Amino acid sequence: MSGAPDDRSAFHSIPADGLHGLLHGDGDGAVIDELLGAERSRRLLLLRALYDRSIRVASDSGDFPVSLREAWESLERAQAEAPGVVEEVLMAPGSGTWASAALRRLRGTLRSDIPIWATLGHLASLAAAASAAARIEFTLRVPAFEGTVSLPGLGCAVLPAREDWTTARVAGDRWGVRITCGGDEVVVGPDWERQAPGWRPTRRLTLGQDEAAGSVTLEEHDPYRTFFGPTAPRVLPDSEARSWQSSLTEAWNVLLRDTPAQTDAIRRGLRSITPMPKGERFRPYSSSSAEAFGGINASLPDEGCELAATLVHEFQHVKLGALTHVAPLVRRAEETQEPSELFHAPWRDDPRPLEGVLQGIYAFFGVTRFWRVNRRAADVAHAPLAHFEFALWREAVWSTLGSVRGHERLTPLGRRLLESLLHSCAGWLGDDVPDAPLRLAREALASHRARWREHHVRPSPDLVDEAVRAWRQGDACPPLAHTASSLVPDGDACFLDTAAVLARHRLTDPDGSWRDPSATGDRVRGADPIDFLLARGERSAALRELADQLRHGDPVVGSWAALGRALADRPEDRAACRFLTRSPEWARAVRESLHKEHGQRPDPLALAAWLGAAASRPGPFG
Repeated sequence: MSGAPDDRSAFHSIPADGLHGLLHGDGDGAVIDELLGAERSRRLLLLRALYDRSIRVASDSGDFPVSLREAWESLERAQAEAPGVVEEVLMAPGSGTWASAALRRLRGTLRSDIPIWATLGHLASLAAAASAAARIEFTLRVPAFEGTVSLPGLGCAVLPAREDWTTARVAGDRWGVRITCGGDEVVVGPDWERQAPGWRPTRRLTLGQDEAAGSVTLEEHDPYRTFFGPTAPRVLPDSEARSWQSSLTEAWNVLLRDTPAQTDAIRRGLRSITPMPKGERFRPYSSSSAEAFGGINASLPDEGCELAATLVHEFQHVKLGALTHVAPLVRRAEETQEPSELFHAPWRDDPRPLEGVLQGIYAFFGVTRFWRVNRRAADVAHAPLAHFEFALWREAVWSTLGSVRGHERLTPLGRRLLESLLHSCAGWLGDDVPDAPLRLAREALASHRARWREHHVRPSPDLVDEAVRAWRQGDACPPLAHTASSLVPDGDACFLDTAAVLARHRLTDPDGSWRDPSATGDRVRGADPIDFLLARGERSAALRELADQLRHGDPVVGSWAALGRALADRPEDRAACRFLTRSPEWARAVRESLHKEHGQRPDPLALAAWLGAAASRPGPFG
């Protein structure tokens, strides 16, 4: 397969004006077309590499129930008859996810319980879908899982369930397709969008209206629509599909009003939305993948603004992922003398590599810009939340930019990107935000960072031992040094954004049922009674509970960070508050050593004040 011959370079590049837009977090429809062209070339190269390797595997196995050669030939015939149809099938997000996963299986870097023939045989499913849409005559055997046969982009057939993996026969012509598995058959066509017995058609959602309208697939069937492995179809009730269209219409109208320059790019680049199970309020799920250009996995939002922010967020990932396929932003760690590092990202529970941090910065830069405008257009009831979101992500992006902007592994293009974003973000720092949302945003950001450090940062055992000896002898705390700490990822760290989620509840429903942790209404996962006390502003009560737990109980990780928040209104404990907000891992380590090695449970306020006094003295700490 190949594209039409032209005079373009064999290597893709982004025009200067388009690159300038991307580096500033923007990118119009024209540059999206350039990225799409590069992605198409990359996708075809991956597909050819996959086919060549797959043919060898099929030949060596001697028992391969799907003919990859026939599938390839069918794709070539379909391309000759209807190249646009094949383009749609091969450039679908799921096709990219599959090609990447299949190549990793062949290279031995991805393990799976799925038979290798079923993974590689997905090529036949793509060929059957393209041939059927092109309305050419063909016959292919394709993988079937528990009676489900997927024709990506068209829909799926559901036959009586059989063993996990088998094959089905798909035969088509200009009038339709017959899908046969065992003695059962589904007949569909020529109208693929019409439901028929055993046939579930692919649904599409509308973006916008009139001549500017676009469409996006509501992807329920493609087994590679999710990014964590093949997934059985999840067909939505009609009511939920209508809710998706209603939410998308509302979100699109918000984007047209607030960020109209972004909509043309999203319309051209967004290809599919895969519905995911609905999560709790203020914790929507969304994801995307650089291997699946234009695909978004998302949960149904609570309101249109939330989906609008999600579209902006994930499309930023889509753009940056495609840009890195054209020109890298980060050099591999082995190419430099700089060791591979992990960083704090205020939007994640886990420590992140440099590449992931850049992706997060770019995505939340777009989110910050969205809320910056939206808060001015929001109604009175919604405005406090919009102000909070702007303040939260502005400071999160700004602080994270500062932590990585000069990293040795950045390429010149990576440095240009971060400097461009830094310049834009600096211009937002002077924007006014009302006091209550600003205070809650800063507290939420500080809480996340402190809890993250308490989970993932381990102070030097030697310095901890030295501090323990000084405490036991009644001496002043010796100097402490951040540089002596190490990063040890804690796989149990989760829901570190609890303070932010509770702040959102407080801003949108100050007297709501969320205030009662035992209520059966909105549930905030990861929040304990102390988190609710802090969210309600009851710091004295939270302080009493925390002091009792830390003195007499078995405190959970994050208790020292919470104690720092509880001390915020006590001038006499300013040094302890400041220390625990910035470095709670030291209090945790010293307390655990005292308890484990000497059976002591120190007074938490006294220990925090003692450590805080050391941090306030000139020295290597801070």
